[in-house]
Amino acid sequence: MKIQIIIGSTRDNRRGDKVGKWVFEQAEKREGWEVELLDLKEWDLPMYNEPHPPKAEEWKAKIAEADGYIIVTPEYNHGYPASLKNALDYPYDEWARKAIGLVGYARGGFGGARSVEQLKPVGIELQMAVVPTSFYVSRVGDAYDESGNIKDPKQLTNLNEFFDDLDWWTKALKNAREKT
Repeated sequence: MKIQIIIGSTRDNRRGDKVGKWVFEQAEKREGWEVELLDLKEWDLPMYNEPHPPKAEEWKAKIAEADGYIIVTPEYNHGYPASLKNALDYPYDEWARKAIGLVGYARGGFGGARSVEQLKPVGIELQMAVVPTSFYVSRVGDAYDESGNIKDPKQLTNLNEFFDDLDWWTKALKNAREKT
């Protein structure tokens, strides 16, 4: 089962790369998961336009490869970044009937909850199953040690519960897609 983890921020001084890499490292430990990390900063997608430029077609083909997704999103001014919305808008059929789990992070105490809540209806409109459990990293600047590991051991438990939920939905939807 292939899971793509998408880092949604492209800012130079972002924290998303640290969060995304830690989530990726933990996801790699999951039995039965083939995990790929996609960093929107490296993709450098042009703003949405039609006809779709070649880079957008490459992005759509990459997204089509996965069975499920984890989006790692910051919270900027109570929302998610334009770079992430842009990346979500190019594919459509490629997202359909697949599970998506949401990871939020922020400088403050809400861990990106507002950006995650805004992404849920977008996922639904893209015909995705947004898993009920999300994962949040509050006070992201202080959440990780020098080695890139999260300091609070409870967070690993929370992340694994999130993974369990994503695993169930991804398997269920993959089985359903294969039967139709």
